[in-house]
Amino acid sequence: MTATANHPKPRILAVVGLAGTGKSTAVELLRQRLGGSVVYFGGIVLDEVRRRGMATVEANERRVREELRRDGGMGAIATLAVPVIESALRDTGPDSIGLIDGLYSGAELDVLRSAFGDSIQCLAVHCRRSIRERRVARRPVRPLTPAELLERDITEIRALDKATPIALADYHVVNDGTLEELAAALDAAVSQLRADPERPGGQ
Repeated sequence: MTATANHPKPRILAVVGLAGTGKSTAVELLRQRLGGSVVYFGGIVLDEVRRRGMATVEANERRVREELRRDGGMGAIATLAVPVIESALRDTGPDSIGLIDGLYSGAELDVLRSAFGDSIQCLAVHCRRSIRERRVARRPVRPLTPAELLERDITEIRALDKATPIALADYHVVNDGTLEELAAALDAAVSQLRADPERPGGQ
């Protein structure tokens, strides 16, 4: 998207974090506050599953996700997401902040930075392991045992390079407490984002 002095590019905030940190909750709270569009990387995979005429079940999602990355590299899903993000931002105002849920790897972040420059920023959500273990154990869809959670963490960190966008995130919030405390932390991060003069559209 082209920016001018009177019409800066909309900013894009990718929410990143390991399983059980509360990424999706954070995205929903941000969506309520910012009113912007949300692009789910998982939805990109689901669209590809449907395009291939396959049933939308976990096994097919995993198969397609792995095939996309094998054939197109670790940034493949982000490459597919770029036109979706551009479309979502096209009708937003210059002060809008689009949201991304599901950024997984350093390669995906590289793709987005190539496409959107410094308009793309990351917000990392952190949480103590003991709390994450309790959260993922009781979730109704795809619950995990502590051992399964650890295995998933190691896979995402080593095989997907998920640690890079988390470690290099522009903003960080800790989600160890209540929903109200998370909302307050996100509000503070958004205020910092809007006020940062070195960021696109900063005041």
